[in-house]
Amino acid sequence: MPTTIPNETDIIVGIPSFNNARTIGHVVRAAVAGLQKYFPQFRSVIINSDGGSTDSTREVVLNTPAEDAGILFLPTPLFPLHRLSMPYHGIPGKGSAFRMIFRMAQQMRARGCVLLDADLRSVTPEWIDMLLRPVLFGRYDFVAPYYRRHKYDGTITNSIVYPLTRALYGKRVRQPIGGDFGVSMRLVERYLKRDDWETDVARYGIDIWMTTIALAEGYQVCQSFLGAKIHDAKDPGADLSAMLQQVVGSVFTLMREYADTWQRVQGSQDVEIFGFRFEVGLEPVPVNVRRMLNHFEQACHDLKDVWALALRPGTLSEILKLRPSAAEASPQFHIPDELWARTIYEFAQASRERGVERGQLLRSLTPLYMARVASFVLETESVNSADVEEKIESLCLTFENLKPYLTELWTGKAAAAAQPAGTPATEKLEVKPHD
Repeated sequence: MPTTIPNETDIIVGIPSFNNARTIGHVVRAAVAGLQKYFPQFRSVIINSDGGSTDSTREVVLNTPAEDAGILFLPTPLFPLHRLSMPYHGIPGKGSAFRMIFRMAQQMRARGCVLLDADLRSVTPEWIDMLLRPVLFGRYDFVAPYYRRHKYDGTITNSIVYPLTRALYGKRVRQPIGGDFGVSMRLVERYLKRDDWETDVARYGIDIWMTTIALAEGYQVCQSFLGAKIHDAKDPGADLSAMLQQVVGSVFTLMREYADTWQRVQGSQDVEIFGFRFEVGLEPVPVNVRRMLNHFEQACHDLKDVWALALRPGTLSEILKLRPSAAEASPQFHIPDELWARTIYEFAQASRERGVERGQLLRSLTPLYMARVASFVLETESVNSADVEEKIESLCLTFENLKPYLTELWTGKAAAAAQPAGTPATEKLEVKPHD
């Protein structure tokens, strides 16, 4: 397998990594097979951008055999497939890895770029086709993944990022921080011109940063169905605070930049999904509800003064009233959708106004997020995946219905009471065009 850097290529497959020796070999094999099967006529390079792994990640990338590709697929590649593994420099994190991949794609004048997480166990050769074909042949700039996931996998997405991003920018991109994307060179060039690579974007904020720019600036966006996402999922009750702060912090920062855009958007619209959708088997994700409620109960005592910097008195009062049922781990513990949407909107506004306390505010959101996830788990323990999607859809509609309240907060005109949650979102499903 050639390891020299070619002067030009057509396709880049980028795989950021950090200590992923156990799983990255499978990702590399799937990428090689996908490129040989679906794009044999194109010059391709697989780039592993590594964050200083201390295991054998880089060696696995370079030495993973791919001989089976020639047996499985009839097309004979017209060009050699290059495979590179190199460390990146800068702030440690996924975003810095992406930046190096984008720079190399620019240097090699690529036509399209695919990005894959290194911990994937369900990736197949078809993922390369589904993420890249809309870019090369459909004139799309950004291809987001559309997965089947366990109901307790992706809780940051389901409880905050998807409903908030959908309400802000009016597009139903189901996995805005999915981790696996197809990107046109037109959009890659736009990413590289920005000057915020030294922020949370360099870490976990990169996925939502990429998605938001594509949506807010009017690039052509679609989704591709990829089947199951099976990866090294974490218990939502575990310490996800750094990820939560970086992802949500990036959303809030971009809200300031694109305020003129999202304030003109009403309701939401479907985003085209390519691929045949089918049901898949999923691995269960363990959830420790008691642990999450313990965090919330303690935070009601320790963080109520910090929450008061972000939350309106009525919202804070409703939150604190939940403490007794949390202490008892009561099955009746429940955070209503409207209360949760108001909480996120008020935190977004406070993050904008209180620059000095911003980090503290974002950290204080973690136990509230855990409480919301615990509420969701208690509500859906015996519910199937289709019903769970309905509940997430209901939450998204609540965010959309309460968006006028966010606008009032943002412009300093917030009324004492928010718009009733029962206002039908279908009455305002118009998305006004961007300038």
